Amino acid sequence: MPKSPKAAAAVAERSRLAVRKTYKLYVGGKFPRSESGRTYLVDGDNVALASRKDARDAVLAARAAQPKWAGATAYNRGQVLYRIAEMLEARRSEFVALGVGAAEVDAAIDRWVWYAGWSDKIAQVAGNANPVAGPYFNISSPEPTGVVGVVAPGSLLGLVSVIAPAIVTGNTVVVVASTPQAAITLGEVLATSDVPGGVVNILTGKAAEIAPWLASHDDVNAIDLSGVGDAELATELERAAAGTLKRVVRPAPGADYTTDPGTGPMIELLEIKTVWHPKGF
Repeated sequence: MPKSPKAAAAVAERSRLAVRKTYKLYVGGKFPRSESGRTYLVDGDNVALASRKDARDAVLAARAAQPKWAGATAYNRGQVLYRIAEMLEARRSEFVALGVGAAEVDAAIDRWVWYAGWSDKIAQVAGNANPVAGPYFNISSPEPTGVVGVVAPGSLLGLVSVIAPAIVTGNTVVVVASTPQAAITLGEVLATSDVPGGVVNILTGKAAEIAPWLASHDDVNAIDLSGVGDAELATELERAAAGTLKRVVRPAPGADYTTDPGTGPMIELLEIKTVWHPKGF
């Protein structure tokens, strides 16, 4: 007796193998495998294990994207960050399925919106018209530091809290993520959120293996050690960064990303340019 269409569909469903996802890197707006071909298992998922060459490729992508991103209007950067919040909201259930708490996903969405609102205001807070004794205008204005290497904390909210202040001020980032599934899924959100390729680059793997190359790289202008829990490794990275006069961000251990971040994370990654101009007589 022939099977009913419903029974046949049930059999087909039972015999089908689900497509297993491989979490690749996010570099230059694309999702390449590690050039080394290496992967490692995280909760049963295959995750790309980034190498030194991957870090170099990510820095090249970040440097290529930085001038145009820094040259965008602050209002436009704010629109892009708000779009990230919209797309993250649309994929909220996917992050929850990865084991991220619903409250944390909501906080990460709100954090993007918060920084989007600061995009066209931080220049007024960090800059100034300085009083001088003479017939001159003296104006201090903030500019992005450039390419920032980031060792990210091990949570979605922590990841967002170190990426958002860097890019809203015109920097580009190379991120070493310790929570690969959530980080690469965030990369998928960024790839569909009008973020130009290369503005955010995400590497998955071992911070102790990748971060020293970012800390010593001549074309990385600053390094954020927020996610480095090993004090000895953090000190080694600071020493490596000193060789190229990098700015180093090293927050106190146990940072609470659920609190109001204030303007500090943005200002830490800005350079101040002071301009003198004669007044007319």
